[in-house]
Amino acid sequence: MREEEKIRAGILFSPADPELKAIKLKTHNLNVDYNSTYEDEEEKRAAILSEIIGEFGEGGRIQGPIAFHYGKHTKIGKNFFGNFNLTIQDDAEVTIGDNCNFGPNVTIVTPVHPMLPNERREMLTAAGEKKHLCYARPVHIGNDCWFGASVTVCPGVTIGDNCVIGAGSVVTRDIPANSFAAGVPCRVIRELSEADSMRHRPDILADNSVIE
Repeated sequence: MREEEKIRAGILFSPADPELKAIKLKTHNLNVDYNSTYEDEEEKRAAILSEIIGEFGEGGRIQGPIAFHYGKHTKIGKNFFGNFNLTIQDDAEVTIGDNCNFGPNVTIVTPVHPMLPNERREMLTAAGEKKHLCYARPVHIGNDCWFGASVTVCPGVTIGDNCVIGAGSVVTRDIPANSFAAGVPCRVIRELSEADSMRHRPDILADNSVIE
């Protein structure tokens, strides 16, 4: 079994495998290319993102700088906005739905290391080789989610549609759809409802209006 297949199977794999290292090196170099562009070089930026990300829906924009680990393991839907310093460590698959907005310094991680130090240093493979091994858990994020600044999403988490995740949260467990969640660790504060509509905040709505 190839190391990338082991990642998908959720079992221990070697991140130093030459095939995986080649994917990461290409992506890391492309990150640098993207981060060297100017904000108004839209065509150049789009071309680089098309080489990095497995799927990137139309209408998407990422402010930069960016840090994708594999890139090809990430799928992002339509009309995505990622603010400054988006980091996606996509050893395992990362999926992000349509119409999501991420504040600055959002981080999504999928790899997990053994808890015991001797096992983190090295383990014995089936072939009898001593290697540094880890495993990874996919992250899935639904449609129409808004993440505040400095949100961290941990391995194996699923966040449902229409969620708002408060700034600075560390999401360690699944968040159901239509939730406002925040904290370290992140927990559901309450369900979002019509009561959260801007129509109930005339002081902020001013002379604007909600589209029916």
